[in-house]
This record gives sequence, structure tokens and C-alpha cells, in this order.
Amino acid sequence: MTETTNDTAQRKLVPAFAGGGIIGALGGLVGLGGAEFRLPLLIGIFNFAALEAVILNKAMSLVVVASALPFRAATVPFSEIGSHWQVVVNLLAGSLAGAWFGAGWATRLKSETLYKVISALLVAIALVLILGHDAAVGQPLLSGGAQIAAGIVAGFVIGIVASLLGVAGGELLIPMLVLLFGADIKLAGSLSLAVSLPTMLVGFTRYSRDQSFSVLGCNKSFLLVMAAGSVVGTFIGGQLLGIVPSAVLLPALAVILLLSAIKVWRHK
Repeated sequence: MTETTNDTAQRKLVPAFAGGGIIGALGGLVGLGGAEFRLPLLIGIFNFAALEAVILNKAMSLVVVASALPFRAATVPFSEIGSHWQVVVNLLAGSLAGAWFGAGWATRLKSETLYKVISALLVAIALVLILGHDAAVGQPLLSGGAQIAAGIVAGFVIGIVASLLGVAGGELLIPMLVLLFGADIKLAGSLSLAVSLPTMLVGFTRYSRDQSFSVLGCNKSFLLVMAAGSVVGTFIGGQLLGIVPSAVLLPALAVILLLSAIKVWRHK
């Protein structure tokens, strides 16, 4: 049975902070918020049902993304993000609709089916992590109307994935920004956050209509403590970014995602 009482959450505060910190550090090492790794933890270790885990993950992702934007402002000023507002709007035109659709779809799926969908998406993200994260900066693949159309379609798909997993979607947005729009990798990281925040808010609003949304009220302390651990871990991971070589890091993180996908697939 899913454990969602305040008493249970109180007993899990220390492991919640530690788990959030470790997951945040893993994500920070590769320039992400870590939500991809946090979701299997919520399901497999803390025993939340699929939809409850997605909603909790979404709430924590909002906290991490909201804190990441000012953290990055020293490297990528808000003025630079603003100067690329057309790119943000282009992707949001698809991602907002995708987020609403994805969240609505998730609330209608049976838990067993949602576990399978989550597993498949984790495998897909593991592949993107290996193949797309170090995409070379260069000329945009497309221009003009073709670029706009591709941006809307890509945004729609990313919005669906972000809602189904409760993630920010940076693991998909960053390669897309680099390849489709030719953005510098650092700028792409900040632009992805600018797209992710409103996209997640739309998905979060849609989830608020479902009865499973009550998991947030039943686990306030757990949510805040794990989110705090995630923010701290993300900061630490970012500081360690230059120490661990990508040739070792990315395959290792992909293996973690693949193992997590297997565990979630088998979850009852």
C-alpha cells in the first residue's frame, strides 16, 4: 500500500534529504536537475504509486529549476536569455500544449501502464544522454518556417515527456537547442530552464485536477526536505563538473537510468 501519511514522511526525512542530495549531484554533474534519477527513487525506494511519484517529482523539479535560473545568472545573464526570446516562444508554442496533454494522459492511465511508459521513457533518455548531450555547436539544422515548425513539434513531444515523468526536460531540450537552433551549450542550458519552468507549471496545473494531487499535502515535509537536498546536490554536482570526465560520467549515468527502468518496469 502507498505510504502517504505525515508520520511516515517524518521518519523518511533524513533518507529523503540524502537521496535528494545524491540525485541532485548526479544531475548537476551532467547539467540537469536530476529528476530523471529521482523518479525511480520515489517509486522503488519510497514506495509511492506511479502517478503520486510523478506529481511529487514535478513539484521538486519546479523548485530545482526555479533555483537554477538565478544560480546560472552569473554565467548566462537574464538579458542574454531575453535576447533569444523567439527561440523560447517557439518551443513553448509546442511544449505548453504537450505538457497539458501529457498530464491529462497520465491521470487516465492505469498504474501498471504508467510504470511501463515511465520505464520506456527512462530508456529513451539514457540513449539521449549518451548520444545527444555532447552535440557539437554549429549552424542550425533548419531555418525559417521549417525551423519554427520543427521547434513546435519538438516542444510538444518534450512537453509530453516532461509531464509523464515530472521532469524539467533539459535532457531533451539542451540537445534540441544546440542542434536545431545552433545555441552555445551554456546558453542552451539556461534557455532550457526558461522553457521548462512555464511548461512544468502547465503540467502541474493539470495534475492539480486529479485526486492524486493530495499526495503533496500529505507529504509536505518530505517534499520540502527532498527538494532542499536536490538543490544542494545540484550545486555540489555543478562544482564537481570538471573533475569527472564525460567519457566515464555519461555512460555511468545511462546505466543507472537503464537499471532504474528495469526496476520501475517490474514494480507492482
